[in-house]
Amino acid sequence: MHRKNRKKFEEIVESFVELKDTSELMIDLAYSSLLLDSKELADDVEKLEEHVDQLHTDFELLVLSSKFKPEEAKGLLGLIRLGVAAEKIADAAAEIAEVVLRGVEPHPVLKLAIEEAEETVTYTRVTENSPLVNKTLREARIPEETGMWVLAIRRAGKYIRPKPGIKIENGDVLIASGYAEGEEDLKKLASP
Repeated sequence: MHRKNRKKFEEIVESFVELKDTSELMIDLAYSSLLLDSKELADDVEKLEEHVDQLHTDFELLVLSSKFKPEEAKGLLGLIRLGVAAEKIADAAAEIAEVVLRGVEPHPVLKLAIEEAEETVTYTRVTENSPLVNKTLREARIPEETGMWVLAIRRAGKYIRPKPGIKIENGDVLIASGYAEGEEDLKKLASP
């Protein structure tokens, strides 16, 4: 592959990965909003759905505007189809969140699960004096220290899926769920 085409191809792949990761994050947040009956999480899913629509459009335009030779472009067709699938996943996540936002009475089994759950969702900002700053999620050991699991990180208006190697930065908002008694521990850790 020509050097110029390789750079364009890498840009396309990077765009696709953001689209895929965001749609996966939406599913995680949508199910959590449903199980925890959290309108706040459902709102985040709705906001992300609009963002995914734009990511998908940008991704397709990037692919369509690339000037690959026919033999180089064949592989991109599968990538375009995967982009469509990722966008459909995002739409499905938004539909799940809509159930929470409309206040639809959950099925009795789900309602019982919600009532039995002792879990909560919390949003907490990481301040510069937090011991979490510049630690990876693995190093931070948040579940072990607080009993809370990070569902997502909101950074500069973007949502990041929590992966063990992601570094926590000053100003990040950690969206976490877990037992209610761990909420204060997480807040003290993030904003001492």
